[in-house]
Amino acid sequence: MPLSQTIIGQRLRDARKNCGVTQEQAAAALGIPRTAVVNIESGERAVSTLEISRLARLYGRSIAELLLESPAADDDILVVLHRVDEAFAEDPVVRKEVSSHVAICREGMELKKLLGISSEEGLPEYHFSAPQTTMDAIEQGNLVATEERRRLSLGTSALPDLAKLIAAQGVWAAKVTLPDEMSGMFLRQASFGMAVLINENHPLSRRRFSFAHEYGHALMDRQATASVTTDKNRKDFVEVRANAFAAAFLLPAEGVAAFLRNRRKAMPNREEQIVYDPLTKNPKDRVEAKSRNVASYTKVTYQDVAYLSLLYGTSYQAACYRLNSLRFINKQDLDELLEKEAYARDAFQILDLYDNVPDDQREDEDVLRLQVLEFAIEAFRREEVSQGRLRDISTVLGVPAAKLLQLAEVA
Repeated sequence: MPLSQTIIGQRLRDARKNCGVTQEQAAAALGIPRTAVVNIESGERAVSTLEISRLARLYGRSIAELLLESPAADDDILVVLHRVDEAFAEDPVVRKEVSSHVAICREGMELKKLLGISSEEGLPEYHFSAPQTTMDAIEQGNLVATEERRRLSLGTSALPDLAKLIAAQGVWAAKVTLPDEMSGMFLRQASFGMAVLINENHPLSRRRFSFAHEYGHALMDRQATASVTTDKNRKDFVEVRANAFAAAFLLPAEGVAAFLRNRRKAMPNREEQIVYDPLTKNPKDRVEAKSRNVASYTKVTYQDVAYLSLLYGTSYQAACYRLNSLRFINKQDLDELLEKEAYARDAFQILDLYDNVPDDQREDEDVLRLQVLEFAIEAFRREEVSQGRLRDISTVLGVPAAKLLQLAEVA
């Protein structure tokens, strides 16, 4: 049984308010006066199929949620976020950013279906019982990081652009505007799949860590519809596990060890080597070598940490803590190195390194929009979508419709 205009209007009003869109903004998206939006929401004016389609995308909803009497749709993602973290869910910036990016993800999912592109099929899910201690969480995170590096054939090298890597695994990845105390979030719903959103206002090295952290949630906590990473929940075991994963994924143990060996750092004070010789029968005849390392020469310095962080694209602090967790430095060394972070920054500022290069010259550009843009152009080329649909997609992406049409027509 079709819904009445009044109920549809109420649903549209609720959807608009939930994602922080004003009536003026909704009217602009439809190209109609604000009074027309008022009449639609009050049930005094019918809404056309094209208008409902555009509003659904603007509000980050499916058409089924707005029109069907008993839609088999996901819970409103903003309602889910409210359950996870009420304070952030009420933040208008968070609501707007989540709604707009979920709308893009939903658009992307629909285009992938049209193009016959599978989603998440190759992404493994690591099943663990919930960690009961901090050590449980760390060990589980380390284990998954090692396995993921093996699965992706990454060896011990530095990771490439994290947003591209995550996107290649079938998980939407994007930078968004979030409060400073929020690092990122992981979202999952059937209507758009899995998505990782991280704080675009943080430095590049922290964004890389956040991408890795939220990717860890996609691998280990996929049963959750949403998780938010904030200053408040950083000691929760699942967050500790995701942090341990991120550290080990970004800074592999073997890679860190090789880096230090090449610099002859964190070496034992005494070294002894005995060369195997099948002709040696008497232990007294074995070929042995001994050397003594000067402790001050093998001490890990702030320069070592700085170059390690630069090599693997992490923050100085992340590199310090990783060295401590791998037992290359003790707690006293850790504290001393952390106190010298400013010197590392000074050293790299001379060379315009260490997060000083403009972000648009480095990495993690807008992979999400780029992916959906490419899907839209390909779908148009295959005649799976019309010009009208392409214009709707341009609204969701926030790009000029004429330019998108031009790109699609010459493909």
